[in-house]
Amino acid sequence: MRGKLSFLVLGVGIGLASLAGVGHATTHEFYKGKTIRMIVGLAPGGGYDTYSRLIARHMGKHIPGNPVIVVENMDGAGSLIAANHVYKAAKPDGLTIGHVVGGLFLQQLLGKPGIEFDAAKFEFIGVPAQDNFMIGLSKATGITSVEKWIASKTTVKFGGVSPGGGTDDIPKLLAHTLGLPIQVVTGYKGTGPIRLAFNSGEVQGVCNAWESFKATWRQEVESGDVVIVLQATVKAHPELPNVPVAFELAKTEESRKLIQVVTRINGPTTRPYLLPPGTPKARLEILRKAFMDAIKDPEFLAEAKKAKLDINPDDGAALERNVRDIFKLEPPLVGKLKEILK
Repeated sequence: MRGKLSFLVLGVGIGLASLAGVGHATTHEFYKGKTIRMIVGLAPGGGYDTYSRLIARHMGKHIPGNPVIVVENMDGAGSLIAANHVYKAAKPDGLTIGHVVGGLFLQQLLGKPGIEFDAAKFEFIGVPAQDNFMIGLSKATGITSVEKWIASKTTVKFGGVSPGGGTDDIPKLLAHTLGLPIQVVTGYKGTGPIRLAFNSGEVQGVCNAWESFKATWRQEVESGDVVIVLQATVKAHPELPNVPVAFELAKTEESRKLIQVVTRINGPTTRPYLLPPGTPKARLEILRKAFMDAIKDPEFLAEAKKAKLDINPDDGAALERNVRDIFKLEPPLVGKLKEILK
């Protein structure tokens, strides 16, 4: 009897080991011959689209099975349509990656209408860069500094995409905390369309990441048609040491706290790549590793440098922690931000 029992235990052990081996092999062979959709929530021509197309060209070779990755633009409502789609409609099979505006996570906390996702339930892959937002004005305004702008009391029209993005939320916040005379004209489908409106004189200002200014607004920056008058950050970017910093201009502790919160949300979490809730953990880990491997790839880095794209990545685990921290914001600050960003 004891011999039969030992044989049975040994057989079960071998069977489980075999199943584990099959599961491991299946996971690593899953992507062979497959196509991954990378859904970008903003229009072509802006930073989100540019980063995504670069990542898509390189990430597949770091995934076992070397799947093809295709980029699809699903613009509208500042990437809210795409975020809702990835959360509700996309299959959690590891074949759909979303890239949306990270500021939407704060908007969930603030009760923005139309949000049909719970940010904490997404599976996070990582970010390619951590943005530093800047205030850029048209040379045609004649405004060359924040001091001159405030003194002139000239209201400048800013192009915006939607509440939840840095193009909208940061100018509204700076109007409240620093007294900048700003009118946000929202509804553009990305910073690419905003650039067209800026060049035609339809709007005279934009809040955009310095990383995107250098890549997709390069001509306007180099020609001086856009003048960077303020860093919407907590500390100065090393490439712009002489441009004033919003945090340092704030005169009250509350203003400094509000600037710190919003700039953090539009910094380390602003360019998230994510998967639908319930995506198998093994596939999540494969994509997390492939994402970081692609971003360290010398060919990727050479192409990013040529395109003037800053690369300052963070992995999926760190991104997940940053998103969860957003929902720990103190209730009084939540109430204040609701009032400012409405």
